[in-house]
Amino acid sequence: MIIVLLGPPGAGKGTQGERLAARLGVPKIATGDVLRAAVRDGTPLGLEAKAAMDRGDLVPDAVIMGIMKEALAAPSAARGAILDGVVRTTPQADGLAETLQALGKPVDAVLLFEIDEDELVRRLSGRTTCDACQRPFFGRAPGETCAESGQVGTLVRRKDDEPEAIRKRMQVYRDQTAPVIDWYATRGTNMVRIDAIGSLDEVEARMLAALRIQ
Repeated sequence: MIIVLLGPPGAGKGTQGERLAARLGVPKIATGDVLRAAVRDGTPLGLEAKAAMDRGDLVPDAVIMGIMKEALAAPSAARGAILDGVVRTTPQADGLAETLQALGKPVDAVLLFEIDEDELVRRLSGRTTCDACQRPFFGRAPGETCAESGQVGTLVRRKDDEPEAIRKRMQVYRDQTAPVIDWYATRGTNMVRIDAIGSLDEVEARMLAALRIQ
């Protein structure tokens, strides 16, 4: 089963994606994670990505999709995967479709996590992130210690979690994602809208119910 996660930054799709992946027994594949792993491991595509980043350029979609194809072809993804942050623009949707077609793995559903902008600003402005493992935390202050990944890190508040920056990110998200939603809709993809306001358990229950997962 291949499920694509869409939603604004801070909507909780990463956390819910992890829960869904554990429930289904498949990996959650995030663009940033596989990109960093490829760079760290020095794979041919990882070296291409590193060269682009060292020049200050964006990593080309073709390189990212090549790395994603390797991740999706891995034995761990034989039963499917939850894709987080893989599709942000229509060219990326095109690239993922081509990649999945080559692997014979169609998209089974697209989960769209929806949240009011004011609620998102309130939520993200109270978020801190570990500078070592990048895990987000809510209700914990900058300067506290995180050792969740086995690395000792410090919690920091990112500049893009300031209210003005969040609203700008939301505008970029709307500009980029509305065409992606239309892209999937015109292809008859199963689009599941999830109300992302509420506790983690409440949102998870809505997600599982929408996907008819017991």
